[in-house]
Amino acid sequence: MKYHIWTEGCQMNVADSQRVASALEQLGYQADPDIEQADVVVLNTCVVRQSAEDKAYGRLTSLAPIKRRRPDLVINLMGCLVGVKGAEKLRAKLPYVDVFSPPSEPGPLVRFLAERDGRDLAQAETAWRFAYQDEVTSVLNPRATADLVLPAAQRGSLVAAQVPIVYGCSHACSFCVIPFRRGVERSRPVGEIVSEVRALVAQGVREVTLLGQIVDRYGVDVPGGPNLAQLLRVVDTVEGLERIRFLTSHPSYMTDELLETVAELPKACEHIEVPVQAGDDEVLARMKRGYTSADYRRLVDRIRRILPNASIATDVIVGFPGETAEQFDRTLALLADLQLDVAHLARYSTRPGTVAERRLSDDVPEVEKMRRFRALEDLQAQVVAGINARLLGQTVEVLVEGEHKGKWKGRTRSNKLVFFTAPGEWTGRLARVTVTRASPWSLQAEPAGRTAPSLALPVAA
Repeated sequence: MKYHIWTEGCQMNVADSQRVASALEQLGYQADPDIEQADVVVLNTCVVRQSAEDKAYGRLTSLAPIKRRRPDLVINLMGCLVGVKGAEKLRAKLPYVDVFSPPSEPGPLVRFLAERDGRDLAQAETAWRFAYQDEVTSVLNPRATADLVLPAAQRGSLVAAQVPIVYGCSHACSFCVIPFRRGVERSRPVGEIVSEVRALVAQGVREVTLLGQIVDRYGVDVPGGPNLAQLLRVVDTVEGLERIRFLTSHPSYMTDELLETVAELPKACEHIEVPVQAGDDEVLARMKRGYTSADYRRLVDRIRRILPNASIATDVIVGFPGETAEQFDRTLALLADLQLDVAHLARYSTRPGTVAERRLSDDVPEVEKMRRFRALEDLQAQVVAGINARLLGQTVEVLVEGEHKGKWKGRTRSNKLVFFTAPGEWTGRLARVTVTRASPWSLQAEPAGRTAPSLALPVAA
C-alpha cells in the first residue's frame, strides 16, 4: 500500500503533512512520489492567497480522472481549504473526495482507513501513539506525543524540523483568513512539546522551529500558562538539540523578556521573523494590525539593541485596498531605512469572509500591484546584497542540512543560506566555514582552515 502527499503553504502545513505521513506509515503504507501509483492521496491545502487556492483546485481537478479509473483510490482533502467548520459545501462540489480533514487534524483520514479496513480503532490509536479528542469540532484531532515517529524517508536524515506549539489565531487582521480556517488559538502543553522535541532529536533532528500563526502569543489562551520565553528555556535543556528557532512573531506581542531570553540561551538562534505588512499608518489601521510604523521602527531598534547580531525578516503586502502611491512609497522608505535581511512580499488578494472582503474594495489594479511588488523586490535585492557582502571573509557556523547539486547546504544561526564543498559526510553536522562569495540569496564558503570541523556532530541513528 502506498501514499502520496502534496503540501502547499506555510511551515505549519509542512508539519501537519509530516504527521499524516507518520500515521499512514504506522498503518503500513509507504511513500511514493508518483501520484499515479498511490493508494491514498493527501492534498494539504493553503488559501492565504488566491493563487494557492487556485493551485489546490487545479490539483483536485487533475485527480478526478484518476479516481474514475481507480475507484478504490482514497482522496483526502486537508488544510485551510477545508477549514475548521466542516466541509458540507465542498462535499457537494467534490463528490469524488473521500475524506475532508481540517487543518492539523490527520484523524479523519486515519479513522476512515481504520473503519474501511476493519481495524479496531481503539487498538489502532494505541499503536499510533496519538490522542484523538476534539470537543469543539467533534472530529479526531491527533496531538503528537513522545512517540512521534518521523516518516521513513526522514528518519536519521532530517536535520531541521517544525514543531507546532500554538494552533489557530485570535488576532484577526482584516486581510487574513486564518482565524476562519484554523480557528481560535490553542496552545499545546509544555510537556507535550518537549516530548516531541526529544523524540525528534532521537531520530537525528538537530534544529527545531517552534511554530504559531502568532508564536509570541503562546500560552495566552491558558490562564496562568507559560509564555514563549519560558517555553524556550525548557526546550533549550533538551540534550542533543543544537538550535531553536520560532516564527512567526507579531510586533504587538514581542516583549523584551522574549528577546533577552533569546540573547541568553545558547541554542536560541539570533533570527527574528516579525511582519510589518505596510509602512503607512492608515493602511496599517485598515489592516487592523494594532501598531504604527513608528512602533515597528522602535521594535527593530529594540531587537538590534538586545540582539546586535540578529537578522530580521518581515512580510509586506502591496496593493491593500485603498493603498495610494504615496502610502506605498512610505513602505518603500521604511524598508530602505531599516535594511532588513529578508522581506517576504505578496500582492493583496481578497479572501472570502475576511473583514477586508466585506468592507473594503480591492481597488488597486493588478498591474499597479505588480509594479509595487517589483519595486520592493528590487530594493530588497540591493539591501540584502549589501548586508551579505559584509560577511565576506568572515567565519560562520553552519548547520548542514544536506547535499544540493554537489555542494553541502546549510544555514547560519542568523538563517543565512550557505553552500560549501568538502569531502566526507556533513549532514547534521556543525561546520565552521569562511565566506568566499556573497549574493542577495545565498553565501558560498569553504571550510575554515580547510580542516575537518571541530564542532562536527554525528547524526543519531
